[in-house]
Amino acid sequence: MTRNGTLPVIGQGRVSAMKNWRYIGMHAVAAAAFIFLLQRYALSASLDSSLLWALTFGGCAAGLAYMQSNR
Repeated sequence: MTRNGTLPVIGQGRVSAMKNWRYIGMHAVAAAAFIFLLQRYALSASLDSSLLWALTFGGCAAGLAYMQSNR
């Protein structure tokens, strides 16, 4: 039986883990999209270069978001 509408302690760990992975993924995708659009259209870089930078920045953003979520 729950008290005052709160979730039991056992279930919170799973929900929290899913939110962290969703946050990390969204952070990586947003950073990759931003740097791709910046490189490709604002700086007129080639498609290969833009994709490489997007992959690099997306990976770095995912790493930073992972570190922040485990703090």
